Amino acid sequence: MIWGARMPVVRIGRIAGQYAKPRSSPMEKVKADDGTIREVPSFRGDNVNGLSTDDRQPDPQRLLSAYFYSTTTLNYVRSLLASGFASLNNPRDWSLSHVRSPSLRNEFETISNGLADAIDFCRTIGAEPGFVGGTAYERGGAHGVLSEVDLYTSHEGLMLDYEEALTRYLPIPASVLSSQEGVSHSTSGRFDSSRPPLSRSQSAHTNLSSASTSAPYNTSAHFLWVGDRTRQLTGAHIEYFRGIRNPIGVKVGPSMKPDELVQLLDVVNPSREYGKITLITRYGADKIDGHLAGHVKAVQSSGHPVIWVCDPMHGNTLTSSTGLKTRHFSTIVSEVTSCLRIHTECGSRLGGISLEFTGELNDEGFSVTECLGGSMELSEEQLGLRYQAQGSDVALLIK
Repeated sequence: MIWGARMPVVRIGRIAGQYAKPRSSPMEKVKADDGTIREVPSFRGDNVNGLSTDDRQPDPQRLLSAYFYSTTTLNYVRSLLASGFASLNNPRDWSLSHVRSPSLRNEFETISNGLADAIDFCRTIGAEPGFVGGTAYERGGAHGVLSEVDLYTSHEGLMLDYEEALTRYLPIPASVLSSQEGVSHSTSGRFDSSRPPLSRSQSAHTNLSSASTSAPYNTSAHFLWVGDRTRQLTGAHIEYFRGIRNPIGVKVGPSMKPDELVQLLDVVNPSREYGKITLITRYGADKIDGHLAGHVKAVQSSGHPVIWVCDPMHGNTLTSSTGLKTRHFSTIVSEVTSCLRIHTECGSRLGGISLEFTGELNDEGFSVTECLGGSMELSEEQLGLRYQAQGSDVALLIK
């Protein structure tokens, strides 16, 4: 995407904390481990209960397990980024084994070869400071933009008891303080680990005066979002979200009224701070034309600064004949292209895209996916073999 658009990309991963699932019904009918159909409490994610029908009793100890796995995942990601996992130094080594379409494979290879040639040229003339004697960081050279990236974490702020326990007063970054009119930078703010976690009412009503040098931050992730099921204006989730200093996201779907969206923005960002709010739209390819333009125009009229992100994954789900939740690649691409077109027509700008990826391989060595079609030309019969998320195709096609 950076290569094709010639624009920087901020990478945010839904990782290290996405262990809870919003559910519309407290009960569900599923096939039990013994093969019978049973009505059991809904699976609400590993934070709450287990996927097995015999493990549906909520267990608060799972919150401690979630914290352990979150911190372990973060440490693992740090080690990957420090070891050259995200290095751009060898793009010709990228695997395209999952691409069955000859035309798509050729297009992807053209991109990787062009990138490799550009990097070779920079290496030759010494233009990249990350090279020392032509050596990449993972081979003993210095740090550089080609060898490492910044990756920020995110998840839906669904379980408020968990999020509150990880909310702390922290110093506001100097760059943010200096950008606030009338605020003189002070270095007196320090993280006080002895202060207890903030309750949702405390965090929501914290007075961030012009002289404040610290504020409540959620430390479970860099970026949290509030989902479509929990965005009620007078609900506990909005009460909590309006009090934290983190940048936050709001899921916007067909059920969101334009005036309701503006009211929500008034609550969570009354000072209209730039970069604070990201609106993540998820309509579905067949509904985006009927809703997005109205939402964009309402926000423009309100004067609220927002970042628009397209989520083409969650509004396009369907159930296959085998009973698996899936999506068709063509509908994902359709929603993305419609989103780009509508933003252009409205004089707006699409600022990002939300995709699903997996690094998993099945027993045959193929990347797993839950999308029909795409570069793997996956059929409905093959979903059982490769039932996970796929997003690299879309990322490579946006350029």
